[in-house]
Amino acid sequence: MREQWREAFGEMAREYWTDERTRELTGGKDLLVLPGEAPALLRALGLLHRDATMPPPQVSKYLQLNHMLWLMGPPLRELMERFGVLNFIDAGCGRSYLTTALAWCFRNVWEQPARILGVDINAKLVDECRRRTEITGLQDILRYEAADLDVFDSASAWKSAFGDGVDKTHAVISLHACDTATDDAIALGIAEEAELIAVAPCCQAELARGWKELDEADVDGAFRPIWQTPQLRRTSGAQITDTFRMLLLRAAGYETRVVEFVPSEHTPKNTLIRAMRRSDGDPEALEEYRELRRATGGVGIKLERLLEV
Repeated sequence: MREQWREAFGEMAREYWTDERTRELTGGKDLLVLPGEAPALLRALGLLHRDATMPPPQVSKYLQLNHMLWLMGPPLRELMERFGVLNFIDAGCGRSYLTTALAWCFRNVWEQPARILGVDINAKLVDECRRRTEITGLQDILRYEAADLDVFDSASAWKSAFGDGVDKTHAVISLHACDTATDDAIALGIAEEAELIAVAPCCQAELARGWKELDEADVDGAFRPIWQTPQLRRTSGAQITDTFRMLLLRAAGYETRVVEFVPSEHTPKNTLIRAMRRSDGDPEALEEYRELRRATGGVGIKLERLLEV
């Protein structure tokens, strides 16, 4: 039944998405995921209507998804050149939009064998992801585990999802894992010695809470004007948190870049931290982290505690 639906919907989409309509949608850009080529995927992600059209509110989300895939391109190409079958963990996968698109690209664009394991503490979301994956026909590549990252056992989860044969996690990604869940994802990637860690942080509030406690305790410091101002405390806390994460990743041996993946006029949650494993560690980056922590009030983040540095 699913296969028949995919064929019928695909035919409808190909008829609707003429070359002219596709160029109008993409602005002439060479995007990885096109509506005439990936209709079941885009329908499952809620980007195409049941008549195969794309409602105006969904266009920006569609373009954002393609931009994210483009930003992931360089490290993914490196991994595809180095390894036969790629093993990805989506830590705190939520509705798994990015990894579903990645699974589709691995099969239909890059023709690269891959296994992707989505992990989320919310069992209802995991069930929703499984349903979406069945719609797209990607269940042999993309599977899920309902688990808390704090107690997540990757070896057991890989075996449960795909059987024996998964001996390495090549990449850990996390899109909009809230607050310290991003630290959990990064720590998991480092513990797994993953070659690629890519996270898009969301709602970085831990540092702001710590600064508020400093203000309430009447602690003195050069950063005190920011501790005392809620708006600046929130915005500065988010930026410093991601700077801390970048430095701790570098300290762990990862070449790390922080880039904007969605223009800020669309959403403030627009930062992608992309890290590739290059060495055993960088002591200078760890000292930079400690100096910045001292300069901003001495409050650290969960990732420091998870890494025990």
